[in-house]
This record gives sequence, structure tokens and C-alpha cells, in this order.
Amino acid sequence: MARFDLGQNIRNPKTVPATVEGFYKAADAPETGRICGELADAHEALMRGELTKDEYRTMKASLKLGLPFYTPHAHFAKGYKSSEGEPVDSGKVVIDVDGCDHFTQLYERHLKGRERALGINMVNRSVSGMGGHVLFDIPEGMTRQQAQAWMAHELGNVSYDKAVHERERAIYIPCRAYILYIDDELMFSDTLHGAKGVGAKDLNDAKGAKGAKGAKAPRPFTPADERTRFIAQGVMREKGLEAKDFLDEGGRHTSVKMFLSGATPLLTEAEVNGVLRELMPDHWADENIQTLVGDFYTKYHDPTQRLLKYQEALFTQSRRLGVADEESGLTAEPPAMPAKLPKLIALLTSQTPAAYKAAVAHAVFPPLATHLCEVRFRYTDHVEHEATLMNCLMASTGAGKGCIDEPIAHIMADIERRDEENTRREAEWKKDCMRRGANKDKLLRPEGLVIQIIDPDMTKPALVTRMDEAEGHFVYVKLNELDLFEQLRGQTGKQHFQLMCLAFDPGATYGQTRVGTQSVTARPRCRFNWNACTTIQKGRRFFGRVLTDGPISRINFCTIPEDEIGSEQPVYGQYDTAFDEALRPYIDNLTAARGLIDCPQATRLARRLQRECAEFARLSQSEVYWNLSHRACVIAWLKACVLYVANGQHWERNIEDFVRWSLEYDLWCKMQFFGAEIEHAMKGNERVGTRGPRNLLELLPTTFTLDDACRVRQRQGLDKENTAKMVRNWKSRGYVTQISDISFLKSERFRGVSG
Repeated sequence: MARFDLGQNIRNPKTVPATVEGFYKAADAPETGRICGELADAHEALMRGELTKDEYRTMKASLKLGLPFYTPHAHFAKGYKSSEGEPVDSGKVVIDVDGCDHFTQLYERHLKGRERALGINMVNRSVSGMGGHVLFDIPEGMTRQQAQAWMAHELGNVSYDKAVHERERAIYIPCRAYILYIDDELMFSDTLHGAKGVGAKDLNDAKGAKGAKGAKAPRPFTPADERTRFIAQGVMREKGLEAKDFLDEGGRHTSVKMFLSGATPLLTEAEVNGVLRELMPDHWADENIQTLVGDFYTKYHDPTQRLLKYQEALFTQSRRLGVADEESGLTAEPPAMPAKLPKLIALLTSQTPAAYKAAVAHAVFPPLATHLCEVRFRYTDHVEHEATLMNCLMASTGAGKGCIDEPIAHIMADIERRDEENTRREAEWKKDCMRRGANKDKLLRPEGLVIQIIDPDMTKPALVTRMDEAEGHFVYVKLNELDLFEQLRGQTGKQHFQLMCLAFDPGATYGQTRVGTQSVTARPRCRFNWNACTTIQKGRRFFGRVLTDGPISRINFCTIPEDEIGSEQPVYGQYDTAFDEALRPYIDNLTAARGLIDCPQATRLARRLQRECAEFARLSQSEVYWNLSHRACVIAWLKACVLYVANGQHWERNIEDFVRWSLEYDLWCKMQFFGAEIEHAMKGNERVGTRGPRNLLELLPTTFTLDDACRVRQRQGLDKENTAKMVRNWKSRGYVTQISDISFLKSERFRGVSG
């Protein structure tokens, strides 16, 4: 026998006995999702001041009339509110926590994990989004009202609607996304399973939970985070408050009152408690302090009141911090390096402290690729590329950027030895020319003067000469400071950036034409690999003029996470003869390679990486990420090709995982260091934060409306006009299924990750 009933809507209040199928049919109905979405929109309009309180109440009441409902306290054998026959008490009770915007946190803090022991059937957010309900079986020996008081105590001594106790009470059924917990067995069982061992003591505890002045009681709070601390500090600055004012016994109450007058429009009650918990850990839960906090939110806080100028500034700035809530962007830490690495990378990082391994794993590719001579690889678009790889290590001062020096030096040792011999030959030729004087026939410049390692302060004519004489080899430079490139900036101030672009682009040439007989006139193929280091601030400033001109997308970036203050000094291993002997076969394989090399595994991997980047771009709707990903995939593919050749043209299983991580890491760095600035340069909008793109589908509930999707786009700094286009794209890709004109259901693949 059903213990309670279900109804279609209050306009047509006919009820039927409740069943599992009937309840979920009502919760999953498109109309239920639509109304919940419109109620959420109405509340946001109220918060923005677009609706008055009266307008909001009227709209809310009208919308709710179309929702299905259930009767938690009774089953009506003769029909809902029928004059014939008495309703049959259900033995269940619902507690209605109204006007509470942190209900989910209350549930997670006080009830989650104890539901069965407390006889809880269901926990859900209310359809208005402001508050929630707990449906549970009445413990033995309690009345319905006593049970409500007991559950309010279990929920952290929350305030609740004491009028919700009559048997005729109807509660609106929420959409599935609002249901935080449900136990089908208990909810629809013929028998009751109330909490055991609940007696008079528990009732007394519930009645006297507030106790005397100064007594501590469980208080709902949200732990302070970067956003709430930022707002709190701004309010304290505006009010002239300092942290010590909250610890002064004589002025503590007044300090909290001043703080609340500025903070309540910007923080929820739970967030304020989280801040006060840090400011005054011994007294934040005192009765007089909590009464003051509660009064501010129930009596004085008016959500329709306009924000003051400083509050508006705090609000907008805090939203850009990107870590306040679950709608933040990329993680603050770069992707973790795979545990299993390709043999060559494992060798090259074997003597490197763990904190530096990721930086070294990226930085070794330009010197490795410099060993290739006239070796070509065909990309997925059938364009042939040589292994142009440029790496920039951006990290804070003192982070340990010198970690890449020894691995690079050992990789380049054979080229350096040959360069020394050719440099000696060149010096002898120059001396001979000087001895002959201006009036005698000069000796021709010797052939075979291949010098690949160039000086950081080299002029353009000298660089052109080195490229012209390289005989198909790459020239290479390692810059301890990125701004050493300024030597090549030329009259336009951008020639060094043009060099970076030409080096990456297949078949591009680089040179100059001069009239003088002693001047360098040549235009060789631009084969140029390099490593550079810089601080993050200098790197952003260096590339700040060319954010959308191409250099950033052509360069592979890496970083070194900051150490904690007082951390131990990293210790390196020995780059000894054994290290060089283990490295030699890989170098020999690179040096011996010639011509077009086919690596089908790398090509297949490139296609997979392209698809993965495209999918993330569709889900994140980040145009910046999408644009950067094209060349980032090429860079990752070239790394796979270099590893393939170095390994004697044999593919390793670990190459795929490493290259995928390398791509993700590269894009993480680009979005972290330049993403917001590029977005600003492309669209001319305000900065949108520095945490990078986020999968928008993860931020949406399992069932969502177009309005939900629109709000998520706007919170991520995207326009609202393309919302429908985005959702149509998701639908065509099978990410979502349309269940009504405006509502959608996420596919199984994306369920369980809703924000």
C-alpha cells in the first residue's frame, strides 16, 4: 500500500497512490525541468534588481502551479482533500528549510553518509532553488512536529517552516537535478524505518540547542577560499577594519556588525561564517555573534538594493579570480607527467630532481631535433615538416631554470666538438685574409664550415651566414634570457618574432639582400631551433605585442611550479660517462637519418589528438584554446616523430601517453600565461580570468535548459548569442539528447560530472 500520493499539479489536484515509476516520471518530465529553470531565472532577476520582491513572489507562485506534487504526510483513499473519508497518515514527515541558499552544503556537512541511520527517504533542493526538503520516517515515540524539531537539530539547528505539519500538505516534486539523495526502498516501502534510539534526551537537545549566551552549537559554514577572503579583505579595507579588531573583546561585536553591513550583499550566510571562522576562531560560533549574523540576513539584507561602488568592484574582481566555486577554469597545477616514459626521456630526466623533470622533458626536444639533417615527416594534412622545435621555459625567479643546462649540454656535445673544429678553420681563414691585405686576392671561404651552435648576441648577417652554410642542418641557440632575442629585432622591432614564425613554417626562407660586395646576401631555408628561459612576468611582457600574430602558438612552453617556502634543496644526479654512453645510440640514430620518414603510429596519434582537442574546444567553447591547439598538435606530433627516429625507427607504447601529456601541458601553459590576454586582444572584451577553458557540459546538471547553458556561457566570459548553436553542436555529436523544446539530457558519458 502506498503511504503517500502523487498529483499532476495544484490546478488539477487529483492524486494517485505513489509509485517509484510515477515519481520519476514526474521528476523527469520536460515541464518540470522547464519550470525549475524559469524559477531559477526569476530568482537571478530578483538578485540583479530586475524584479521587485512582489513581482518575484507573484511569478514564483504562478509558475509553481504547473508543477507535480506529492503528499508526504498522508495517503488519500477517497481523493486529495476529499470530504469523504479520513486521510491515512503516512508515518513520514518533511522538513521545509526555506530561503536558504546553502542547503546543499548543510546536507553535505550534517546528513550525508547518515541517511539510512536517520530514516531519511529523500533530500532535495526546493523547486525555487532557495532552500530544500528532507523527507524521513518519523522516529518511534515522536509526533510529527517533534520529529521536525529533531531533524532541524540534526541539520545544524536550522530554521524551518513550522507550519508544514498538516496531513494535507503538498510538496512540489523537483526536477531530477535538484534531488541530492533518494532511497527508493525506504521512500516507497510499505513499512517504516524511523531512526532508532531517539528519545527524550534528543528532543531536549533539539529544544535547547541554542543554549546560553556564548555556548557553541553546530553552525553551517562554507570554508573560506580565495574569493571569499578577497571580498572580506576589501570590505575590511573599506570599513577601516583590521584582523585584530575581531579579537578585541570590547569591540568584537561592533567589528562584526560593521563587516556584515558591507559583506552581506556579496557573501552568503555560510560564506560569512567561513570568513568569521578564520578571523575569530574561538568566538565565531558564539550565540551573540550568530544571532547578529542571522539578524543581518533575515531582517536587514535586501537583495533588491543596489550595490555600492566598492561592492560592485569587489564582486566583478572576485569573479575573475577563477577559484571561488566549481565553475573555475583549469586547475592551478599543470598536468602530471606520466609515470612511465619513453626510454630516451626516462634517460634524459634520470638525473633530474622530481620538481624539474617536466621542464627537462620538454626542453630536450630542440637540441635532439637539431641533430636531424634534411629529415622530413608528413603531417595529417599531407604537408611535409622538418623537426622545428622551439622551447621557452617560463618560471619565477630562483625556481631552478638552470635544470635544463646539463641535459642540453650532453645532447649537444657531439655538435659542439665539430663546431669547435670548424670555428678554428674559420678563424684561420680570417687571419689569412687579414695578412693578405685589401689589395691582394683573398682566399675563398672554406667549404664545409657547418657551425650549428650560434652565439646568443649574433647579428642577422651572421645568422644568415650560419644558416646558408649549414648544408641542411639546423642552427641552434640556447638563451639564458629570452630578451637576448632583441639583438635580432631589426628596424621594425618585430624581426625576431618573424624569425620564430618562419622557422616553424614548412619551406620558409630567411635572409637579406645587400648591394655592397662585402655584405652578406643570401636567403637560405630557415632551419632554426632554440631554447630560452625567462620569468613569467618578462615572458608575458616580451610576447605582449604579438599575442595574436603567431609566435606563441609555434613555441612549446613549459614551467616549474613554485616550491613551498623553506622546502629542501633539490639534489641532481651525475651526468657522467655512463650517461653519455647510454645517450650515444639515440644521438647516432638521429644523425644517421635522412629523407622522408614515415611513422604511421605518430600520424594516427596526431589524428586522435586533433579529435580530442576539437572535442574539448566544442565543450569549452574557447576560441583561444581552439586556435592554439592546431599548432600545439603539430608540435606534439613532431616530438613523437623525433622519439621514433631516435629509437631506431621503432615505436614505443609509452610514446603515446607522453606525447598526449606533452600536448596538454603545452596548452595548459599557453592558456595559463597568455589565454586571458589573447582573449582580450581577439575580442576587445574585459579579461576573463587566467585559469583557462572549462568543459561547459561539466558545469551543467544532468537535465538542463537553454537558459542554464546561457548562464554557464556568460559566467565563463562567453557571449549568450551562440548558446543555441553550441547546444545544437553537442546534440549532433551525441553529447546530449533533446527532451523538449528547451531542455536537454546529458549522455551517459557526461553524467555524474555536473556542476
